[in-house]
Amino acid sequence: MLQWTYEGVNSSIPRNQGPECANYLSTKRKIIETFFVSLFIIFCLSWGLKRMKLPKRIPYVNQDRTGKHILLFVMSLVLGMEIGFKLTSRTFIYFMNPCHMHTLVQIYLLAAPPSPIVTAVFRVQIYYLNGPLLAFLFPETESRYIFADKACYYIQHGLMIVIPYYLLRLGGVYNVEPLTDMSWPIFSYGLNLVYHFWILQPAALPVQVNLNHMLCPAVLDPFEGQYYRLWATTHQALLCPILGKIFCLFANFLLTKFPVTKVKPTLDYPMTRKEEDFTKSESQLTSDSDINGRTHSD
Repeated sequence: MLQWTYEGVNSSIPRNQGPECANYLSTKRKIIETFFVSLFIIFCLSWGLKRMKLPKRIPYVNQDRTGKHILLFVMSLVLGMEIGFKLTSRTFIYFMNPCHMHTLVQIYLLAAPPSPIVTAVFRVQIYYLNGPLLAFLFPETESRYIFADKACYYIQHGLMIVIPYYLLRLGGVYNVEPLTDMSWPIFSYGLNLVYHFWILQPAALPVQVNLNHMLCPAVLDPFEGQYYRLWATTHQALLCPILGKIFCLFANFLLTKFPVTKVKPTLDYPMTRKEEDFTKSESQLTSDSDINGRTHSD
């Protein structure tokens, strides 16, 4: 009944679809790996949940800005085109890939009214920027034959980096935890593994489509072999938090320190429609920010 979602997948592309890819790892190995990774998932989620904290008071200021509407429109348009291309090519199963889910999360962040949930979701998605980075470093566009389809691939992944930077620029509910706080990245990585091993893997096996390389490694994977998924679990456990923290540090430098791009005194300072008054004394800024749950990234 759901053949229309994957019957257009190009099996001529190496390790894209088919029994050879689906049987790259034995069933026994898949079960054992999933069991031990599940134990690691439980540890990440429980450890993170016990330590995660949100600011007690977040400034709910008017941040309904033109930039948000433009980004929301463009990202929604790009995602709509992605859905259209996948429906017409009968490859809709690829919509399950993590970057599309991340895109949906960012659309929610752009559209949702300020709330503690928005802050929590924003902090979690910061640690999924490995997706667009790897998409640019190792682009997989062999099955995209139309120029507009390939263009959507690069535009979407570019916007996935632009949007969190823009939201950090707005501040307020779009804030991050202190640099030394590892609860959010560890919890985020646990959710990442949940999606890969508990959702993508069961979805990929019956249709033999290599969703995000859960069935067999990429041709250029330097860790190719029977342990490639364990290697991926390990190096992404390092890349995801490190990349997220570097992104926050870089955004903090550009938005609060670099003279050319500086727009506010602290990273969580809420930008409003009116230009911010930078004549406040440093002591007053510190006092106000502490009341509103100030966060630092330096």
